Amino acid sequence: MTGWDDLTSTALVGTDRRPYTGDLLEAAAVETVRRRAGASTPGEHTPDGGKPSDGASGEERKAAEERGAGEGREPGGGRAPEEERAAIGRRAAERLRRILDGEHERLLPEWLAAAAATGRRVPPYVLPELLDRGRRDRSIRVHLGVLAGQRGRWLAGLNPAWDYLLDEPTGETWELGGAADRRAHLSALRAADPGQARALLESTWEQEAPDDRAGFVEVLAEGLSMADEPFLEQALDDRRREVRQAAANLLTRLPSSRMSRRMAERLRACVTIDGDVIAVEAPAYCDKEMERDGIRQKPPRGIGERAWWLQQIIARAPLSAWGHRPARLLAMKIPDWDADVKSAWVRAAVLQRDPEWARAMFGWDPIADLLVALSPEEQQELAARFVAEHDLDSQLIMVLGGVSSHWGEGLATAVLRKIVKVNTTQPWNLAELVKLAGEHIDPALHELAEDFSPAEPVQKVASLLRFRADMYKELTR
Repeated sequence: MTGWDDLTSTALVGTDRRPYTGDLLEAAAVETVRRRAGASTPGEHTPDGGKPSDGASGEERKAAEERGAGEGREPGGGRAPEEERAAIGRRAAERLRRILDGEHERLLPEWLAAAAATGRRVPPYVLPELLDRGRRDRSIRVHLGVLAGQRGRWLAGLNPAWDYLLDEPTGETWELGGAADRRAHLSALRAADPGQARALLESTWEQEAPDDRAGFVEVLAEGLSMADEPFLEQALDDRRREVRQAAANLLTRLPSSRMSRRMAERLRACVTIDGDVIAVEAPAYCDKEMERDGIRQKPPRGIGERAWWLQQIIARAPLSAWGHRPARLLAMKIPDWDADVKSAWVRAAVLQRDPEWARAMFGWDPIADLLVALSPEEQQELAARFVAEHDLDSQLIMVLGGVSSHWGEGLATAVLRKIVKVNTTQPWNLAELVKLAGEHIDPALHELAEDFSPAEPVQKVASLLRFRADMYKELTR
């Protein structure tokens, strides 16, 4: 009989009928954690040759994992290293457990981000479940690098499905850290001293792995200036397309860069403005020089080659090269390639982070991507007007999903007013709007929501805001 079978049999019939040498609960806890880490007991096999299943659930699973992962032992004498960070408080841990068990589950990324910001770690008994979730959801991995602590990294070394954690930032330095740690270090340095960060990257650029270079280039978006232009121009010659694209995206935001001037020349070869008419002739080819400047030759499915090249040239050419303000250009007639030109203007506003163009193009096509060019305050003002003027539909939901949290009183009031209105006509259509409001309104405004209306959907928003307000308080203790 295998070790796991012995444990199971003893648990079923009791220790009076089947004596067990040692601490039954201790052994079961260690075995549970070992199994969730992908390891089987020496000599143990399943009928299909795979890993044995874990039948523990609910309170039994929590108790077993807390004892086993807390002790950090595995059969054979292995032991997790000592922790360097303090754990979060008991109440914060209890709320995490509630979220993991399904209570307001969509708040997990927010909880993880807030907890990681405190520099503390999660309790050991939630590690297997969090590591499993990180395997499926890449967006939460960056926080797990800090929150999992030494014990989490130890577990990740036991299970190939969790080894992604070993690539997430842990707080190490540029010289000693992995790719994610070094990117985090570079980001912090860039925020403090952009020139020093660029110089550090230049000093090691030739030794950096090709897979890491694109991520390092993207860090330079913080504090971007013409001082970065020589380095980014050089990066256009990199062997990796991802690196060239990242460099081109940043150079697009520098209208005085050499690449932007080359794009302006290409734009002038394609576009002529005569009075109120914009005449467009799409490029007939895509040469090596265009590809070097970020123009991708092969179009996505459903777009012709010439239309694709035209859109990319317009998106990367300085918006100032058009010689007119966006409102005036939108009023002009474009006999050919009209939709392609306007779609490219949207992309240009996003790439170049141009607020005036973003506002104008939002009026033509209100998509959430345009909001990135605006400050959080202006995002909320624009969204509040949109909520007031439009019916509740998928587009309104997508626009709100693109607005930075935490929503202030103006947008919160507009959304609550919309909820009250729709509740009288289409209450069945409110579920997603209620969740968005509860998840994105500043939790400090929970009393505003509580007093706004006794309508059930509004009170659901208030309850979720209260839940989040308590969540943040617990993480400070």
